[in-house]
Amino acid sequence: MTMPHRLRTLAPAIYFGEGPRWRNGRLYFSDFYAHKVLSVTLAGEQRVELEVDGRTSGLGWMPDGSLLVVRMELRQVWRKWPDGRFELHADLGEHAHYLANDMVVDSQGRAYVGNFGFDLDSEIRARGVESVIADHPPTPIALVQADGTVTSAAGDERFSFPNGMVITPNGKTLIVGETLAGRLTAFDIAPDGHLTGRREWAPTWPRVPDGIALDAEGAIWIANSIAPECVRIAAGGEVLDVVATDGLNCFACMLGGPEGKHLFMLVAPSSDGETAARKPLGKVLVTDVAMPAAGLP
Repeated sequence: MTMPHRLRTLAPAIYFGEGPRWRNGRLYFSDFYAHKVLSVTLAGEQRVELEVDGRTSGLGWMPDGSLLVVRMELRQVWRKWPDGRFELHADLGEHAHYLANDMVVDSQGRAYVGNFGFDLDSEIRARGVESVIADHPPTPIALVQADGTVTSAAGDERFSFPNGMVITPNGKTLIVGETLAGRLTAFDIAPDGHLTGRREWAPTWPRVPDGIALDAEGAIWIANSIAPECVRIAAGGEVLDVVATDGLNCFACMLGGPEGKHLFMLVAPSSDGETAARKPLGKVLVTDVAMPAAGLP
C-alpha cells in the first residue's frame, strides 16, 4: 500500500549524490561533480570528509574502520586508513569496463564493485535511452578481497549496468540492481566471496533500479533513476510503497538514522554528466518509514 510521506531536504545544493551510507550518526555520500565525499547529520550539519581529483562513487568500511572509496575514472578503490593515509587499495583493471561505480563492502572487508560498462552519456545522446536499454554491452562485477586482490565476482557472468547492491543479514545472499535490464538479481555468496546461483529476485520494469536499500521485512527500496520516485518492492516484484521525490529523479537511497527508519534519497534533475556538473541542483531528501534497515550496507 502506498502511504503519504513527508519529505525534508537534508542537504541542498549538491551536484549529483551517490553511494549514501549511514554510519555513526551521519549520512556519508559522494558528490560526483564536486569531487568530494561529504557527510551530513539529521540536523543538516554538513562536512567534507574527503576531496579528490576526479569523481568518487561507492563507499564502504573495512572492519578496522578504514573507508573504501571508488574512484570512477581511475577504475580503482582507494582506502582512507584510520590514521588519515589515503592510498590505492585495488586496481579493478579488466574487471571494470569504463567508469567504476557503486559498491557494497561485507563484514569481512570484501568489496563488490559495479561499473558502467560503456560511455552511457555519449550513447544516450547519440542513440536515445530506449535504444541504449535495448542494446548495450554487459559488464562484470569485481570482487575485491580484503587484501586488495581482484577477481570477477561471478566468473563469466555479465550484467546490464550493475548498480546498487545489498547483502542480506545472514551474509549469504547478494542482490544487485541491473539498471538497464529493469530487474533485481540475486546470488548466493560462497565462503570465498564469489557469487553463484544467479536468479531473478524481482522484475522492476518500467522502473529501473539505481541505488537500493534492504529493510527488515526483506523488501528492497529502489531509486528509480528515470522518474522522481523511490519505490519499495517485494521479492517477485510487487510494489509495496512509493515515495515521490520532489519532482527530481532519484539516483540513490539508504535506510539509516537512530532506528534505521529514515529513508534517505539522493535526487537530481539529470544524470547526464554535462548537465549535472553545471550547477548544484541536486539534494538529499529524507522521510520516515515504518520498516528499519537490514543487512549491508
